[in-house]
Amino acid sequence: MMKAITQDRYGSPEVLRLSEVDKPAPAGREVLVRVRAASVNARDWHVMRGDPYVARLLMSGMGLTAPKVRIRGTDFAGLVEAVGPGVTRFAPGDEVYGEVNGAFAEYVCAPQEVVAPKPADLTFEQAAALPLAGNTALLGLRDLGRVRPGQRVLVNGASGGVGTFAVQIAKSLGAEVTGVCGERNAELVRSLGAARVVDYRKEDFTRGGARYDVVFDLVGNRSLTDLRRVLAPGGTLLLSGGGVSTGGSLIGPMGLSVRGQVAARFARDHRLLQVIAKPSAENLVALGELVSSGAVTPVVERTYPLSGVPDAIHHVETEHARAKVVITV
Repeated sequence: MMKAITQDRYGSPEVLRLSEVDKPAPAGREVLVRVRAASVNARDWHVMRGDPYVARLLMSGMGLTAPKVRIRGTDFAGLVEAVGPGVTRFAPGDEVYGEVNGAFAEYVCAPQEVVAPKPADLTFEQAAALPLAGNTALLGLRDLGRVRPGQRVLVNGASGGVGTFAVQIAKSLGAEVTGVCGERNAELVRSLGAARVVDYRKEDFTRGGARYDVVFDLVGNRSLTDLRRVLAPGGTLLLSGGGVSTGGSLIGPMGLSVRGQVAARFARDHRLLQVIAKPSAENLVALGELVSSGAVTPVVERTYPLSGVPDAIHHVETEHARAKVVITV
C-alpha cells in the first residue's frame, strides 16, 4: 500500500483525500518511481473542480461527474525503484523526472517515453517544477512561436508557473522579453531576463505603442482583439491561459482558445496558435540542457507536504501564485 491524494467527485479542495491505495506495479516499458517531489499546475484545480464544464467532455481523464483518474497530480521527480519488461533507458536507483497522471503519491508508474534523467544541478523539488510548465513554454516559444534572436516577445502572466520558464527560454533564444505581472513580482521577472516589466494594475499593455513579434498569453483575461492589437505584422499569438477559479463556468478560458482557432482560419497578417503540450522525454532532456547551461532555473515559491495538497491547489487557483508550488513526498 501507499499514500496518495485521491478524488472521487468534483468540487472544492475538500474533495481531495489523503488515502491508502494499492502501490502500482510497472507494466511493459514502464518505470516505478519513488516520488520525492511533485508540483501543482493550473490543470490540477481544473480537474479537481471539473471546471470549465465543457472540459469534462473534451479533456482526457475527465468524466461527467468525477475524474476518470482517481489520483491527482502530473509532475514528479524521484528515484526509479523498479522497471517493467522492455525498459532500456533506466535502472533502479536512477534519479528521474517526468509527467504522468497520479503524481501526488508515494509511488507512480510512468512510460519510459515520458521520463528523463533528473538534471544533476537541480534538487528533486526544482526538477518536479519543470515538466508541464517548462514543456509548455518550450513548445510554445521554440516550436510554435519560432522565436529568433532580436525578436520582441511579450509574456502575459510572466510570474506564473509557465511564465517564469517562458521569460527564461525566450531570453535564451535571443529575444528581447517584456513580462506582464503584478508589482510584487516585478523584480523576480526582471531577474529571470525580462528587459521590461509591465505592472498590469497600472498599465494596459494592449493600449501602448509597443508591438511584438510573439505574444504568449498565459492568463486568458484579455480579448482576442486586445491581444492582436499589439502584434507586429506577421506576428504570432500563442494562447495557453489557465485562468483563475471563479466558482464554476461553462467554457472559461477555453472560450478564448476556441475564438482563436476560428479567427486563425481567416487571419492573414498574424499567426494564432493554441499551445497544448504533450509529455515528452525529448523535451525534458532539452530542458535539462538549458538548466545545465545556466539559461533556465526553476523558481519554487513554496512547498507543502503530501497531506497539504488541498491547501497547495487552493493557493494556486486563487492567489496568483508566484512561479511554482511544489509538494514534498
